[in-house]
Amino acid sequence: MNYKHTQIGYLMIFTLFMVISLFGVILTKTGLDEVIISILSLIILVIASFLYLTVTIDDKYLRIKFGYGIFRKKFVLNEIISAKAVKNHWYFGWGIRFWFWPKMWIFNVSGFDAVEIKMKNGRLYRIGTDEPNKLEQAIKH
Repeated sequence: MNYKHTQIGYLMIFTLFMVISLFGVILTKTGLDEVIISILSLIILVIASFLYLTVTIDDKYLRIKFGYGIFRKKFVLNEIISAKAVKNHWYFGWGIRFWFWPKMWIFNVSGFDAVEIKMKNGRLYRIGTDEPNKLEQAIKH
């Protein structure tokens, strides 16, 4: 079963807009210093890379890609032993996170819905989505 869905991180879009506005104020106060422009540009590029999360499933892989693709990961479908729709706690945050209890990686751009996958090697991952039931069924299929 093929599956593809992109979740938009509206809070990240708002954050990016606010950061760009703040940087505009900083640049008008400090002048157009090349070092400051370089640092601010790097910050904007990192924030922009988390504006959306695309999840794709084909015959062999479940792939996730943040934004324009700097941050990505793929999972071999045959290595996934379970998938279930879950709710993340608010304090798990957004972006790419590692939690020690329970020991898992979280990939999320918005909201609290996710699908938790367990791998044959025992590792846990949570993939944020705004359609958890569809993603769960696509993984199980």
